[in-house]
Amino acid sequence: MSSSTTPLILIAEDDNKTSSLLTAYLVREGYRTIAAFDGETALRMFASELPQLLILDVMLPKLDGWEVCREIRKSSTVPVLFLTARDEESDRVLGLGLGGDDYVVKPFSPREVVARVKAILRRAAQPPDSASGAISHGALVLDVEKRRVRLKGEPVSLTPLEYTLLKTLMSAPGRVFMRDELLAHLYPGGESVVDRVVDVHVGKLRQKIETDPAQPEFIITARGTGYRFADRL
Repeated sequence: MSSSTTPLILIAEDDNKTSSLLTAYLVREGYRTIAAFDGETALRMFASELPQLLILDVMLPKLDGWEVCREIRKSSTVPVLFLTARDEESDRVLGLGLGGDDYVVKPFSPREVVARVKAILRRAAQPPDSASGAISHGALVLDVEKRRVRLKGEPVSLTPLEYTLLKTLMSAPGRVFMRDELLAHLYPGGESVVDRVVDVHVGKLRQKIETDPAQPEFIITARGTGYRFADRL
């Protein structure tokens, strides 16, 4: 694989030993890496180097990982893998709600991080779905072949997880999906995530496609069960 096609990974981690360890394992797997040791530098390097994935420590100096992710998500859907020493459910939900794609708690196995990186990059680089054509509901159109979404003719920028969630729901309008079912679609590698993560992704998706997220027209809550996409018009 040439350097032009090898994924570039930005490691934003203030502990030099942890950064060096991750670098060694990722380079061994054939990835290219660059490192930042504070949040402000991470943002500058992200903008200048255009990595395909960001490994982001939460407790960074100058600008913490939450703020770094918020800034990146204003203009980019590049996958983000959070690293943190905190294992509280609220932190997991916050990180994924900000647009993170996965969450690893310290201390961690470098092999686990590499496995998570591979899974995230596979999702992000999935080829067009085998089905062709488009799925539409009123002004919302999901182009299956090009993996693009438009609302009222305007493109909607979705993360790979948001796209997968929307496609799953739109492919079976009216069907209620339990949270566990949706988790299986979003994290087919069996990653350990709480079912509240589905609610977070639905909330972010509603912000992007609903006129009034508080009164959704597309993604309907099935109380106590899960979610369904509105019946076809």
